[in-house]
Amino acid sequence: MKLKFAGISDTGSIRSVNQDSYYIDPEGRFFIVADGMGGHAGGEEASKIATEVIKNYLVSHWQDTIESPQLLEDAFIQANEAIIDDQEEHPERSDMGTTAVVAIFREQTPWSANVGDSRLYRLRGKTLKQITEDQTWVAQAVRSNAITPEQARTHPWRHVLSQCLGREDMGKVDLLPMDVQLGDRLLLCSDGLTEELFDERIASIFEIAPILNYSDACRDIAEKLVNAAKEEGGRDNITVIIVAVDS
Repeated sequence: MKLKFAGISDTGSIRSVNQDSYYIDPEGRFFIVADGMGGHAGGEEASKIATEVIKNYLVSHWQDTIESPQLLEDAFIQANEAIIDDQEEHPERSDMGTTAVVAIFREQTPWSANVGDSRLYRLRGKTLKQITEDQTWVAQAVRSNAITPEQARTHPWRHVLSQCLGREDMGKVDLLPMDVQLGDRLLLCSDGLTEELFDERIASIFEIAPILNYSDACRDIAEKLVNAAKEEGGRDNITVIIVAVDS
């Protein structure tokens, strides 16, 4: 399975500090997006710690016999503990935390892991599907039919996370095998993108520039998504990774 990929992170149109962090493995083995919270210094530090710890853990244990879902869960646990350790050393950052979403291509089946509301999507043909589930109050309310998806987009509690890294009670890491075929495109992103753009708009931007047609297209489509989110207000940091499964 040959992959093309590119990523970009932007402060957005309003914020002065970028609290997002991302990492793309040069060999295309895994991809990470994290969105920090807890004040400028705290959020930036939390997402940076999570990204670095997850990256280092995956690299160090990639060849181990452990199966991919356990590898991902262990990496998230290590990242959570590292953030808590930093909170104890720096009480001024005691309320910091971060989301994280990771996709790995290892063994026969690719896997994803998620805590918080950064997302993983798959575009197959013209159909965009959200693979991860948001760990937020409004997402739980939608799943229980307490509110509608339309109400969730403008609900005052839409940014309230039910889980994040940097808490003793981090909760369960969502682990999912990924159904990936040749020609699929994957999108990992922070909520700075999805807060501004509906899924239909995201899919239409992919359609404007089919990314399997030219080598720099992953970068091009990432930039188009970020620019579109900024045109809609860019109220938060925006981070995007595009992964194309090439033939």
